[in-house]
Amino acid sequence: MRPFSPNSEKESSMTKAPWLTIIGIGEDGRVGLSPAAQAALDQAEFVIGGARHLELVAPLSAQAQTWPSPFAEGYPIILARRGQPTCVLATGDPFHYGVGAELARLVPADEIVCHPQPSAFSLAATRLGWSLPDCDCVSLHGRALERIVPHLQPGARILALSWDGSTPGRLAELLRARGMGASTITVLEAMGGPRERIRYADADLFEIREIDPLNTVAIETKPSRDARVVPLTPGLPDSWFENDGQLTKAEIRALTLAALAPKAGELLWDIGLGAGSVGIEWCLRHPRNRCIGIEERPERAERARRNAQELGATALDTRIGQAPEALADLPVPDAIFIGGGASKPGVFETAWTALKPGGRLVVNAVTLETETLLGTLYGRHGGTMRRLALARLEAVGGMHGWRAAMPVTQWVVVKP
Repeated sequence: MRPFSPNSEKESSMTKAPWLTIIGIGEDGRVGLSPAAQAALDQAEFVIGGARHLELVAPLSAQAQTWPSPFAEGYPIILARRGQPTCVLATGDPFHYGVGAELARLVPADEIVCHPQPSAFSLAATRLGWSLPDCDCVSLHGRALERIVPHLQPGARILALSWDGSTPGRLAELLRARGMGASTITVLEAMGGPRERIRYADADLFEIREIDPLNTVAIETKPSRDARVVPLTPGLPDSWFENDGQLTKAEIRALTLAALAPKAGELLWDIGLGAGSVGIEWCLRHPRNRCIGIEERPERAERARRNAQELGATALDTRIGQAPEALADLPVPDAIFIGGGASKPGVFETAWTALKPGGRLVVNAVTLETETLLGTLYGRHGGTMRRLALARLEAVGGMHGWRAAMPVTQWVVVKP
């Protein structure tokens, strides 16, 4: 399957009439479709959708096919029918966590017509009387449950698309574990059709059973005083990260994140991942941020994965390997953090070559040898250097005194 190139096929498609119609289906089937959507369905030569979608619009005169498994194998089937009247069936709004966006990457927009229905988020908001712009909308369908964790803020209203009938109960368990058992969970099943059902329960007392796989979960969070809420600022408590001592401490981590200056949708390479704290906090800055973490010790890599899962940083991609070899063929980064192994031959050179122009590179050093290297690199590439010294108050017998941590030399540079 060849991806759509905006510089070639799109220009040649300007004279083509739309041939691909994407139709959003509600639980009321054909009855809920607009006349234009019904006409497109009746005139189509080929229709593809989930088994439930095809049942909802039956009978069909066109050739019909259910989506294959894996799902992506359906795209070449659709592209092979280019120029012929073809319909794709989807749930609700195909461009809201639906198949529409993926198809638009493969087919020029002027060859597509879409007839959406209200999304599950819209239907849930109307049922509950919630303002949709004030809600956090999350898809857990085909995604990790923990991606909801950063949204579990005090007084939040969250709408989540479920994976299946087990998702509401798993969410209740997650809320209890994080000290939010008083939160209200609403399970909205098969909205818009004859099987619609809405049920409520507190997370602490959640006993809703036999939940329809087609459900959306609404959560009103009510955290306890000691609830585990992920703060919006960098520099999470060190105790939140399982570690073996290989951890960038909270204060240094906050300054490191500030130096990396994450922007929405950017990719970080975290070389020498350790407990994963920097990469995790990078991902938490924005839902579209991603991080590839390189760690040579498997037990540390697994520990970083657990930390990322616990904090909802599901966009951390952990790779086991040694730099610079493990850096080959990775996607081009917007920023790079080297927290370990900077003095190893080839690590800086490989990272610097891969970094895109305007990208940021930050190196933290605690050894004299690495600090000496940073001085050389500073003389060659410029940037800024600073020494970060930290002392924490600790008990000394029956009194208290300041215990200094090892100073950190930090080099920050932007690639021309």
